[in-house]
Amino acid sequence: MTNLTIFKDSNAVSTGRGRESALSQTLNSGGGTYRRIQTSNTGTFKRLVNGEQIGNAKRGDLDVVIVGALPKVSRLFYSGTYDPNAEAEAPVCWSNLGDVPDPKASEPQAKSCAVCPKNIKGSGAMNTRACRYQRRLAVLLAGDDSGDIYQINIPSKSLFGKGVGNVHPFESYVSYLRAHNEMVDTVVTNVSYDPEAANMELRFTPLRGLNDDEYSLVVQSQAQPEATNYTKITLFEKKGAEAAAEAEAEPEPAAKPVVKSYAEPDDEEEVVAEVAEPTKRASTKQQTTERPDPASLAAKVSDLWGDE
Repeated sequence: MTNLTIFKDSNAVSTGRGRESALSQTLNSGGGTYRRIQTSNTGTFKRLVNGEQIGNAKRGDLDVVIVGALPKVSRLFYSGTYDPNAEAEAPVCWSNLGDVPDPKASEPQAKSCAVCPKNIKGSGAMNTRACRYQRRLAVLLAGDDSGDIYQINIPSKSLFGKGVGNVHPFESYVSYLRAHNEMVDTVVTNVSYDPEAANMELRFTPLRGLNDDEYSLVVQSQAQPEATNYTKITLFEKKGAEAAAEAEAEPEPAAKPVVKSYAEPDDEEEVVAEVAEPTKRASTKQQTTERPDPASLAAKVSDLWGDE
């Protein structure tokens, strides 16, 4: 988020603040900054920076711009049954592109995901696959032109299924946008919780197209390493309970949902809706809007979050 929000008095700001000093480089040499949006069964979105919550949680929905996604759905396998009260553990096998185990996986289950015994229906609980689907997205917060990128994890129950109108699970959402000559990085996406689902399920809705300033920020953000790194499963992330909870398939909702979703696709279904590479937009697509001054921007970004 913009640094102006941390000050009581933001009137006197040095014009040299944009540079990184030698002292800052020394203090930051121990590691980078890891930002993510945490979802939960309580229906809130929380901003985490290096594992610490920043600001208040936001309930119900969140507007983002997606700047990074892998071309295929990832896979995760845990050796034991998920237990929220157990000690946290890492997945023993995973595949970022859903094709072959990652070289860093401690216990690869097969030479390829296509022939893996954990990728067969019935290998997991309730006739599911023991190896779970997941996507990790790199996003910007709509209304924040700081360029800060966050990771958000999309579990299997929020990936597959059929949308209704313009509200979709993620894979269907990508196809829906493509059919209307849009891409995930040319629109503001509203991410919301399905109120009819028994457990956490996310829905994706296009809110509006980007203006020229917003799209320029998207292009700049996509050149940053986080736009790629945040889409991958890596060993430096938190291990265990949090990741396992998000990877675990949720039970079918008790009530009829607006959008029909599946924890995993049928074998004959197309698993992947590839995200097209971003292309340069004509400047006439959306009218350019004037950027707000830093003080008003700080207030606007602060208002994005609720008072949970």
